[in-house]
Amino acid sequence: MSALLEISNLHVGVDDQDILKGVDLTIQPGEVHVVMGPNGAGKSTLVNAIMAHPSYTVHDGDIRFQGESILNLTTDERARKGIFLSFQAPQEVPGVSVEDFLRTAKAQHDGKNPSVLSFKRELGAKLEALSLPPETAERYLNVGFSGGEKKKNEILQMQVLNPSLVMLDETDSGLDVDAVRIVSKGVSEFLDETKGCLIITHISGILESLKPDVVHVLMNGRIVETGGPELAEEIQQFGYQKIRDRVAEEEAHATSR
Repeated sequence: MSALLEISNLHVGVDDQDILKGVDLTIQPGEVHVVMGPNGAGKSTLVNAIMAHPSYTVHDGDIRFQGESILNLTTDERARKGIFLSFQAPQEVPGVSVEDFLRTAKAQHDGKNPSVLSFKRELGAKLEALSLPPETAERYLNVGFSGGEKKKNEILQMQVLNPSLVMLDETDSGLDVDAVRIVSKGVSEFLDETKGCLIITHISGILESLKPDVVHVLMNGRIVETGGPELAEEIQQFGYQKIRDRVAEEEAHATSR
C-alpha cells in the first residue's frame, strides 16, 4: 500500500526566501502525526503548502498524495481528492448559511447534490455531537461565532466532507478545556485505519484524545527531531531547549569529523 502523504525535500517560501528548507515527512493510512515547534518555524507554511495556498511557492521537492504528485493541482482539486485543512482563523462569510455552505461544498466534493432531507438529518446529528445548537445551521458562516464555535464548525465541515487526510492547524488554539475535548473527540471518532491526520500544535492538550503515532519537531524550516508521544510530553514539560541542545551537539559533532 502506498503512503497516504509523502513529502520529500520540500522547499517552500515567499518570493525567493525559503521558509521550509528540505522537509521530509511520510504519513501512512491510519497514522496521526504531530508537528510542533517554536513560532516562526514554518509549521503553518507546511500545511498551507500541502493545500496550495497561493501565498507560498514550492521551490523544490515534491508532495505526493496516495502515490500521485499534487504539485500541479489547485486547492479545490486537492480538496476533492480528499485533503482537508482546518484553519487557525476561519473566515466569516456573511449571507451564506452554514447549511447552504456545507451542502454546496459536499455537492462539489462528491459530484452530486445530496438529498435535502437526509442532509438535514445528518447535519443535525453532527451539530448535536459537537455541542452546537440546531440553529447553528441557519446562521451565516462563522459570523458572530465565538472562537470555540468557529473551531467546532471546522470539525463539522471535516465530518461532512469525509476527507482521507485531515490537517489541523492549531485548531486547539484559544479553546477552553471542554471545547478541546469536544473537538478532539470529533476528530478521533472520525479517523479510522484508512485516514491520516497531521496536527500542528503548540500544546499537548489536544493530544490527550488524539493519540499521535509520530511527533516531529520543526525548527528553522527543518524537521530536527522525530519521535513518539514522549517527545510531545518532553516539550510540554521543558520547552524546546533540550532539543536545541541536542541539535547543537549533533551539529558540533558533525563539524568536528
